[in-house]
This record gives sequence, C-alpha cells and structure tokens, in this order.
Amino acid sequence: MKIVIQRVKQAQVSIENQIHNKISSGLLLLVGVGPDDGPDDLDYAVRKIVHMRIFSDQEGKMNLSVKDIEGEILSISQFTLHADTKKGNRPAFVKAAPPELASRLYDEFNQLLAQEVPTKMGIFGADMQVELINDGPVTIILDTKNRREEV
Repeated sequence: MKIVIQRVKQAQVSIENQIHNKISSGLLLLVGVGPDDGPDDLDYAVRKIVHMRIFSDQEGKMNLSVKDIEGEILSISQFTLHADTKKGNRPAFVKAAPPELASRLYDEFNQLLAQEVPTKMGIFGADMQVELINDGPVTIILDTKNRREEV
C-alpha cells in the first residue's frame, strides 16, 4: 500500500457537486492498494497511521498522534499512487491492484482504522473532488513495502 498522509485542519470530499463527507482536525489519507498487498499491509498501515506522532504538543513539538488529539480521518481511494512513469508521458497503472481486490482491501483498511479513530471515506472508484486545509503543511508518504523487519 502507498498512502499519502496529510495533517489537516479540515477536509471534505464531494461527489457530483454534493459534499459526501468532511472532517475537522485530523488526517486526510490518499490510499493506493497494490496487487501484492494483504492483511499484514493493512495492519501495519493502520498501526503506523493511528500512532504516528505528527501533531504538535503544548511545546510545539510533533509529539501527538491523531488518536491523542481525538482527531478524525478522511480516507480517499487513490489508485494513481501506483503510477508507473518510467516510459513515455502517459502514466501506466499496471502496478495498482485490480479494482475488486483494491476495493475489498480499501474497505477492510477503513474498518480497521474506524476501530481506532473516527473514520470517514470517499466512494471507491467515484470521481471525487477533495478539498483540504493542510496544517503545517505536514505530508508524509507511507509505503507498506518499505518497512523494517519486526523482531
């Protein structure tokens, strides 16, 4: 999985010119599922996102998690994170998971997140317009295939 994590003051997703979901302080996630992703990727991503200390404490240090601040998450499916741009000028998306797998894993990912932090979503495969007020800005890219071996 490739996930762009953005710390936001607020974010919303609209579909067909109607606000579908919105959050106040928390995280906007752009979530790309790859063909080799599975349950271990979901667990790792949820654990990292929920406990990632990227919110400021009283001393102004990034020392608090979205869970610590009782924030929310807005999760948006984003297959284009798996774009291959090595050849030509048109990105290829062959490294993205097939829609059936991606949809299932995206739903499972959001269910796991919702057990930890209030989580709202866009609609998988929909044409969405996402608006946000980035806080910082703080933007982090998480790739579940690029992690340390756990002992």
